Amino acid sequence: MEQIFIDIVKILFGGFCVGLASSVTVGPVAVLCIQRTLSKGHLSGLLSGLGIACADTLMAILAFSVYALLKSYIDQYNTIIQFCGGLFVVIVGVLIFFKNPVPQIRKNRTGRSALWQDFASMFGFTLANFVVVIPYILAFFTMFNIDLSLNVEAESAAAHVEQWVNNVLVLGGFLLGAMSWWIALTSIINIFRKGFKPRHMLAINRIAGIVICALGIITLISVIIS
Repeated sequence: MEQIFIDIVKILFGGFCVGLASSVTVGPVAVLCIQRTLSKGHLSGLLSGLGIACADTLMAILAFSVYALLKSYIDQYNTIIQFCGGLFVVIVGVLIFFKNPVPQIRKNRTGRSALWQDFASMFGFTLANFVVVIPYILAFFTMFNIDLSLNVEAESAAAHVEQWVNNVLVLGGFLLGAMSWWIALTSIINIFRKGFKPRHMLAINRIAGIVICALGIITLISVIIS
């Protein structure tokens, strides 16, 4: 029983790491989310962030489906794919580090809207960027070497149920990771909203870029060592 609990925690934590890593960036959706927190209040920013998290989770399901279907090929070329995934993440981290979100903040204007509209608009806006987001999430699935499977020819019904439970736990962990980022970010922004300046967004971008680069570099080093 204790081992089962440990395995569940490990699976959830793996999905949590992918969800958190995939969310730690200050792109256009994050700019809008932070701007709503500053102009309309914490609840508006929080619901906007949760809309992003839910959309990311939906795209994670698509990314995970692709990953699971190609798992046999990924296993065959695991070292090369992990190296490419780590390199991709490093490049994304560098781009995030040098990206300046301040002009985007000044260009955007936050109008009045209901809280459900804050959620729905960010959900739709995030889904509209699926071409960029899905490969990004897929790279983190590969980088963290998450064990996913869609094997319909499982040896037994129990094995079939087990693999789907595993997948649900991974995606549940992903949602928790994504939500944790937006809850933390909007809460911090709300606490310091009176003294918050657009230039502070640049610092957030730099930190996010460094964290993402570090994850990619760790992956590259582990692949080279192994």
